[in-house]
Amino acid sequence: MSAKTDAQPQVPINTGDDMSRGRYSNAMLVTHGAEEFIIDWFLQSPNGPHLVSRIIVTPGHMKRVVSVLQENLERYEEAFGKIKTAQPPPNPLVQ
Repeated sequence: MSAKTDAQPQVPINTGDDMSRGRYSNAMLVTHGAEEFIIDWFLQSPNGPHLVSRIIVTPGHMKRVVSVLQENLERYEEAFGKIKTAQPPPNPLVQ
């Protein structure tokens, strides 16, 4: 009898070295139309906000993204304790 695991199958992903390092973001802006959600990730620095990434997804995919993020947040808090929510920094992107 084999032990059941929650491991996902490994999927090879090709990427350049620069992309594989990731990007840091401390602010985001979400906008949407009838056909897509646009998620802009920013780095707010003393020089002002800098766009670090823009992701565009369908409404159906956005719903799946929100669900998997919520599930992982719950798993994180089960393992490491509740996350304290800090006050967000002033957002110069929204006036």
